[in-house]
Amino acid sequence: MSYVEKHLISGETIQYQTNLHWIVLLGHAGLSAFFVAAGIALLVFSWDERRSAESHSGALIWIALAAFAVAAILLGVGLLKRSATEIALPNKRVIVKTGLASRRTVEILLPRIESIAVEEPAMGRLLGYGTVIVRGTGGTPEVFEKIAHPLEFREQVQSQIAAVQKPA
Repeated sequence: MSYVEKHLISGETIQYQTNLHWIVLLGHAGLSAFFVAAGIALLVFSWDERRSAESHSGALIWIALAAFAVAAILLGVGLLKRSATEIALPNKRVIVKTGLASRRTVEILLPRIESIAVEEPAMGRLLGYGTVIVRGTGGTPEVFEKIAHPLEFREQVQSQIAAVQKPA
């Protein structure tokens, strides 16, 4: 059960959920690819060394395995960071939870939202990510970067605010 599902208040249902865009993995994937390439190069070099009966080939194999382990750890950290972020829109508030070991949560009641802005760089428009800035009444703006489908998120928030403000 997710953080958002565990912390819904009475009468609240999730209307929309999104997460971080896969672009947040780009740096981790790039570093992982570097370490994998280095590991492969070391293995190839150690294989060449074995042909010439050098004694350094065993150490090169261990260094190559360490490079593969570092690559796996880096990629795992990126995946964990992405999956540890939850962005949800129940029918009464906006909830954003980031972090796993140390957690940061932001919860803003829909009637208290003054404005919601979206900033999309050119690459973000092409790939579908952007920065969402939620400003509550009297509060500082909350900035959430590299959100998947930020315009859809803004539209969903605006429609929920309209539904809350409509008399029953």
